[in-house]
Amino acid sequence: MKILHVIPSVDPKYGGPIEGVTQLSVVCRDLGVEVEICSLDAPDAACVRNSQALIHALGPAVGSYWYSRSLVPWLKMHSHEYDAVIVNGLWQYVGFAVWRVLAKSSTPYFVFPHGMLGPWFKHTYPLKHFKKWFYWSWAEYRVLRDARKVIFTCDSERLLARESFWLYKVNEAVSGFGVANPPANGEELAARFLAGYPHLRGKRIILFLGRIHEVKGCDLLIEAFAKISHHDEQLHLLIAGPDQIGWAAKLKAQAESSGLAHRITWPGMLQADMKWGAIYATEVFCLPSHHENFGIVVAEALACGKPVLISNKVNIWREIEADGAGLVEDDTLAGTVTNFERWLAMSQAEFQTMTARTATCFASRFHVQRAAERLLEIIRESK
Repeated sequence: MKILHVIPSVDPKYGGPIEGVTQLSVVCRDLGVEVEICSLDAPDAACVRNSQALIHALGPAVGSYWYSRSLVPWLKMHSHEYDAVIVNGLWQYVGFAVWRVLAKSSTPYFVFPHGMLGPWFKHTYPLKHFKKWFYWSWAEYRVLRDARKVIFTCDSERLLARESFWLYKVNEAVSGFGVANPPANGEELAARFLAGYPHLRGKRIILFLGRIHEVKGCDLLIEAFAKISHHDEQLHLLIAGPDQIGWAAKLKAQAESSGLAHRITWPGMLQADMKWGAIYATEVFCLPSHHENFGIVVAEALACGKPVLISNKVNIWREIEADGAGLVEDDTLAGTVTNFERWLAMSQAEFQTMTARTATCFASRFHVQRAAERLLEIIRESK
């Protein structure tokens, strides 16, 4: 079997989809499946040059829609070489281009929405949602309608997607998602990370790792930290990730006004060993997100044995709560504060029990091997 993933960009700064595609691809190759990626990055982009995957880079694309005049001709020439084409994400040109070429062809295509049908955006940005209606009715609706399957990473995502647009007709499937085993040399990686940030040695680190974006609840995180920081002078907040919308300046001003700027560290985007080192060096991972389709980094934290403090808008919260691998509250200031207070009130024995449960939760629910096997099953069943 040969699969083509189509995605706007393979640059990791755009969040979880490309990380998920990369990890799925590695396991699929181990299972004897050829996997290639088509992106709209410039061929000489660093993210293309540094990737271990076979990437057909057809950019640079134009605008936030990621339009490329090269994509449709390339698909017409090469799509017959693949047993399945998988579109990753919505609201960008890649989906419409795949639909134009493959809707009536013998090559089946599938769509991973990656949470882009979540209702949070509908309620938070009603004007943008209204504008999307015009695009939805003549383009995105057809992309989803004619896909062999629209694949959701968890059942919560599948159910929430039905709330976004009333003109909604898709062939649903749930594949799961996940990550591979993390590096085993956790102590070494943590030491290497702390060598780069020596002021964090001996601190009880609370880690946020992800895009600096309103949807992630970073403002709630800072305000909640200000309310609980008096519990222990060693508590320290680490907010790591790319700032795509220029929000970090406002958040840093918020931290200054709270008088806690010296207890919050902003290392920017962390990758490879530095990312893993940060996770291993932390005590808990925190994500008070207003909308989170799956949460690749949540699974990574669990894989490293770190309990997670998350909101009930992270779509895998039910599984984590059921396994006792973390704490879950509302995506509000009160909920975020409560998560912190519940964690800080734990006895050492209680926290060690929760820590032990993270590995079981990861292995049984969020390992990428299971997700890859299920994805291939969906493709084979759809032939």
